[in-house]
Order: sequence, then structure tokens, then C-alpha cells
Amino acid sequence: MTTISSTPEAQVERVNLTLQDLQAVVNVIQVCSTRGAFKAEELAAVGQLFNKVVLFLEQNSPKAEEAPATEPTKE
Repeated sequence: MTTISSTPEAQVERVNLTLQDLQAVVNVIQVCSTRGAFKAEELAAVGQLFNKVVLFLEQNSPKAEEAPATEPTKE
């Protein structure tokens, strides 16, 4: 009996997106919008994507820890 040898599939490297990557997307959209890179009929879709990414960033960015309040010292 013969066995069919299959060639291993190409190893696909997994891509990881970070919050910084998504912030870069927001920045690109802002720059493109400022420079008039979008057609009028594209603006709604671009705006929806922009709002969605910004909301995701707001919900998932680490919150700045509030510094503990210190009492002034008397000298």
C-alpha cells in the first residue's frame, strides 16, 4: 500500500495587533481626513470605523493610576 505524502502547509506567522497599532490607525485616518483623501461617499464608513476604533481604545487602554494624595508637611 502506498501512502500519499502531503507537503507541509506554509507556516503562517500570526499577526498581533497592539493598542499602539490601533492608535496609529486612528492617527492615519485623522491625517487622511485632514488632507481630503476620502471621497464624500466614503466619509460615513470611514467615520464609523474611526469611532469604533477610538471607542475600543478607550475601553481597553490602561487607566492612568491616580497618584496618592499626600498631605503637605509642616516645616
